[in-house]
Amino acid sequence: MSATTHHGHDHDHDHHHGVGADDDRRWVALALGITATFMLVEVVAGIVSGSLALLSDAAHMLTDAGALALALGAATLALRPAGGRYTFGLARAEILSGLINAVALLALGLVVAIEAVRRLVDPPEIEAGIVIVVGVVGALANIASAYALSRAQRRSMNVEGARLHVLADLFGSVAAIVAGVAVLAGDWRIADPLASLVVAGLMLRGGLRLTTRTARVLLEAAPAGTDPDEVGATIAAVPGVSGVHDLHVWELTTGFPALSAHLVVAVDADPDAVRGRVGAVLAERYGLDHATLQVERGAQDDCVGCDGTHHAPAASASAPGR
Repeated sequence: MSATTHHGHDHDHDHHHGVGADDDRRWVALALGITATFMLVEVVAGIVSGSLALLSDAAHMLTDAGALALALGAATLALRPAGGRYTFGLARAEILSGLINAVALLALGLVVAIEAVRRLVDPPEIEAGIVIVVGVVGALANIASAYALSRAQRRSMNVEGARLHVLADLFGSVAAIVAGVAVLAGDWRIADPLASLVVAGLMLRGGLRLTTRTARVLLEAAPAGTDPDEVGATIAAVPGVSGVHDLHVWELTTGFPALSAHLVVAVDADPDAVRGRVGAVLAERYGLDHATLQVERGAQDDCVGCDGTHHAPAASASAPGR
């Protein structure tokens, strides 16, 4: 195909994605301090009282502390400017930390579930009073941590994931309180392992959810709620566009979707004007502010792989080699 090729982005080349990261660090550090302190209290209380519900909740809080520590590290890395070999900076560090946290959450949830089932068969004696007191204090600590995280940027996968874990831990503290009351009121010792199963279920659910979210980003799938075929059709409907091919939509990290595509424009159209219109539509309709568009002159017949709808019939959702 005889064509003039133009490359460009629809925005400037500023890849600093640490906006708000400094504020996030302060709130995450506060939540980490609260969580880590109470985790130690819960471990001691669980050992003294013999309550698996408290020990399982402490294990959950350990994963919370790990998630918060990783979130804190990712927020710090996000402040580093892009440069050298890291042309996008270290924005994807939050995804890696999220994956590590998800795996740890799944492993600990499985361990707690197995131990809870074992104790269902032979429920041990527990100090219900200690369980209730520590459960109440733990619930208050979780509420304080959740509030601190609510002040950070929850669109971050790290921060949002940590916040969800803290909320799940709040439910775990409530479950421990219920178990303590049940034992104190009617010597229903089976309530403790049952409460532990609830906590384990929350841990497994959170781990699976976070694994799915991080996997989508690492596999460079299209952002949730974004249909590449719909995006292709939208681009093709922009005046001056004759066809679209090699369309890729992916997510570099949370809140940073990206797109690249080859546009075939009409012979009599201004390539730069068409690219500008396409970039504006992508930003306004899909929030795709980072779009790399290669513009080629030619008719629709010259667009190899394009069908009657003027976009690639099987638009890829993964990033091209870059």
